[in-house]
Amino acid sequence: MGSDNLAIGSDLLQPLLEGMFEDPLWGSFLDRLRLLTGASYVSLIFRQPAPSASTLVHLYAGHASPPLVERLYRERLHKRDPLPYRRLAEGRLYATQDLLKQGNAAHDAYRRDILAPSGMNIIRIMRVMERTGVNVWLTLGRPTGEFSGEHDALVQALAPYIRVALRSFVAMERERFNASVAAEAIRRLNFGWFTLDATGAILDSDAQGALFLDRSDILQRGPGGRLMARTADVDREILGAVRAIAADPQLRPRALVLSQDPWLDMLFVPINRRSISPGPAPALIAYVHGDSWSSADRCEQLAELFGLLPSEARLALALGRGLTIAEAASDLGITIETARTYSKKIYAKTGARGQPDLVRFIHRSVLAIA
Repeated sequence: MGSDNLAIGSDLLQPLLEGMFEDPLWGSFLDRLRLLTGASYVSLIFRQPAPSASTLVHLYAGHASPPLVERLYRERLHKRDPLPYRRLAEGRLYATQDLLKQGNAAHDAYRRDILAPSGMNIIRIMRVMERTGVNVWLTLGRPTGEFSGEHDALVQALAPYIRVALRSFVAMERERFNASVAAEAIRRLNFGWFTLDATGAILDSDAQGALFLDRSDILQRGPGGRLMARTADVDREILGAVRAIAADPQLRPRALVLSQDPWLDMLFVPINRRSISPGPAPALIAYVHGDSWSSADRCEQLAELFGLLPSEARLALALGRGLTIAEAASDLGITIETARTYSKKIYAKTGARGQPDLVRFIHRSVLAIA
């Protein structure tokens, strides 16, 4: 067993643990295991727990089954597969004779139609299960010649390491999925983010934040990578907020309106949580939110959604952005009395009982992700 443990440590353990970061996954591990055991084919097959049992990932090294056999297996022969995959004891290595009995019609047909054309007359299979119920089957095959006792011991000794690698992979995939769902929601709401150092230099950003830099006429990456606005007064506000929060991380988050048409605002938040990551540590995160539509577009959408007249939609948009009746009237060039008259019609058509209701209706409608 000493030589087996040495082989695991020097040749297999590192590629097994690093395999979740490879493309294709675990390619180096499967190649090395195939060479060490003399197998012509080695595979890892992942299956989700029921009821998603049909979802699988097939990774392999060596000689795969001929295309015709693969197609026939997918179309109809899989129904005749006699191997008791989910009934295999977890962590135990099974040999051909443990799984297929000579003289059994179904077993003989499987050998003849699947294993022999695939060059896998001699097989070894081991099932490893992660605690959430995700299974992986490690399979080795060769056309002739039994695997040695040393090979069997080596594969059997891999079980606890595969279990650890599988647990890490499942956790990482879950986090990737959760992150992708959250990122899609943030993208639909047209939010992005930048991490900044104490000088305001951009250290990292998400894809939406990068789009704001590329496509916005308001933000830009300045000298030294600093997050800047294209107008001097807004840039001074950004720099002031960065310096204040960097100097005192206990300050409350600061919000700035960068543009009103199209709308673009930003929230600066101190970072109190440290993470292990390459590069300098960020001092704060800047969340940026923009409207990809002009005010004219938004007015048209509001009119369609709530049945408003154009004049009413313009006022509704202004009120929805937090302006008072007086501020909205001044912005739109109408009298306060006219604005009040319009607002009553807006509330009647939308069902809002006042401006707070109207703001909620607008921001909870489909316009939030338009």
